Amino acid sequence: MIGLILHFLLLGAVIFVIAETLPRVHVDGYGTALIVAIVYGLINVTLGTVLMILSFPFMIITIGLFKLVINTFLLWITDQLIDSFEIEDMGTTIIVAILITIADVFLTWIF
Repeated sequence: MIGLILHFLLLGAVIFVIAETLPRVHVDGYGTALIVAIVYGLINVTLGTVLMILSFPFMIITIGLFKLVINTFLLWITDQLIDSFEIEDMGTTIIVAILITIADVFLTWIF
């Protein structure tokens, strides 16, 4: 349980740093970044799992790269749900999805 809490706290920090670094990503503060991390995580566990199962043939054909499309879509949904979090365009959404996915993989290895 503590590992899960630390995972979300650090993922929130990653999202906050990404928002401070990339000019087309806006977040009101660390609290909002933490909410984004939690909402993105919940959407990823629920809808993301369903999409991964449904897109299994595409995952095999693209050697897992289709997961980037799914993660980008899930991040876009998160952007639409949270008013104080904004990504201005789809290109930036793809970049942020890549960065969050990499950070999430590292955090999963740690915790």
